[in-house]
Amino acid sequence: MQDETEAGIERSFLLFSYGTLRDPDVQTSLFGRLLDGEADAIPGWQQRMIKVTDPDVIAKSGTCWHPMVERSEDPGDAVEGTVFRLTQADIASADAYEVDYVRREVRLRSGTVAFIYGDPTE
Repeated sequence: MQDETEAGIERSFLLFSYGTLRDPDVQTSLFGRLLDGEADAIPGWQQRMIKVTDPDVIAKSGTCWHPMVERSEDPGDAVEGTVFRLTQADIASADAYEVDYVRREVRLRSGTVAFIYGDPTE
């Protein structure tokens, strides 16, 4: 069986963003282009702000305050955001940028399974 990249098909990743990865300046800086995405949400999660200290992240985003998501005890809570399709290189760039977060899979309101960057202590 051929690897997807050997067959000329590059593997893609679905990433749900609720924060700075939706910013056009951050996208251009990280991926060299603007991303197309679709609105969705993560039910059963809530959002809070954290202070990041990485100077590169602050320079790209223009702020030290970034949103963070965590599971909520209220099933009615949801975090709104955008689902993007990223390449392997894109996800590597996003991983390098999201230094205060951990990437994990979640099921979105639409039923789609996508990665998010969330609280590393969860």
